[in-house]
Amino acid sequence: MKAAVFAKAGQMDVQDIENPTIQQPDDVIIKVVRACVCGSDLWAYRGLDDKAANSENTGHEAIGIVETVGEAITTVKPGDFVIAPFTHGCGHCAACLAGFDGVCQSHTDNFSDGDQAEYIRFQHGQWALVKIPGQPSDYSDGMLKSLLTLADVMATGYHAARVANVHAGDTVVVLGDGAVGLCAIIAAKMLGAKRIISTSRHADRQALAQEFGATDNVADRGDDAVKQIMALTNGAGADAVLECVGTELSTETAMQVGRPGAVVGRVGLPHTTKMDVTAPFYRNTILAGGPASVTTYDKQCLLKAVLDGQINPGKVFTQTFPLDQIDAAYQAMVDRKAIKSFVVVSD
Repeated sequence: MKAAVFAKAGQMDVQDIENPTIQQPDDVIIKVVRACVCGSDLWAYRGLDDKAANSENTGHEAIGIVETVGEAITTVKPGDFVIAPFTHGCGHCAACLAGFDGVCQSHTDNFSDGDQAEYIRFQHGQWALVKIPGQPSDYSDGMLKSLLTLADVMATGYHAARVANVHAGDTVVVLGDGAVGLCAIIAAKMLGAKRIISTSRHADRQALAQEFGATDNVADRGDDAVKQIMALTNGAGADAVLECVGTELSTETAMQVGRPGAVVGRVGLPHTTKMDVTAPFYRNTILAGGPASVTTYDKQCLLKAVLDGQINPGKVFTQTFPLDQIDAAYQAMVDRKAIKSFVVVSD
């Protein structure tokens, strides 16, 4: 089969490798229909994270058709159309039952990789996979894009809003204008936020943020951004802050723009030095967040919201590539020519 391979920083290749096989009773082999590139994939591609040359791709978002199942799998069968979340919750440990399947306690191999390929082995598939009604041919290209966001970015944006305890009437700041930040705007609106302040410096992203529900935008960074956000909130600060980047600057800003007692929902993959928690202590700032509860949210509300047309997060995909052009898909995001790259793997 064809699979993307991380050749080195700045270069993705497509190679022919062996098809995955069932190795454990709760494995599921999936024929990938659509995959994509995540902002977190770019850390190694840009040379900011160490990753071995000629190693498996870090892709972790896919929708596809179940090919074969292990003997312990009873919830899906060959031919089912499924969302393959980037997390692999069990559904019955204390974390999963509390709604935090992103940190499932039943196994250590809780995260996907290698999903930019024609076939994938999905581990612990009994509960984690999410069935989509019908077949891929039943859906428009736009709907397939929205369904794919449910493997990660829409659920991750929702996680930021959920752990930040966004309520009806709240003022919310969303730090980050990538796919996760844009989906966090959708989530904040779903949960009833009255005012949503986006932080985009790009006209196309700002326009999409406004379409998704942003009421204001702050394009500056650092101290200037803090001053503008505080001015927009009449000096009080926001009720909730959704940190969707993970950089040191974004995290510092998040700590400064919430009101006393505000919750900072952190879902940006952290790339920060040690955090000084003295200032948050004196403001009663609450820190929450981590890997998203993808399966929980998809099953509870997000899949229905997409199928009903209530939300359309697939608009974060602004360029489409075949798997053979995976390097161009990465580069388009690095160059800010694409918000998120959609990868067509098979029909």
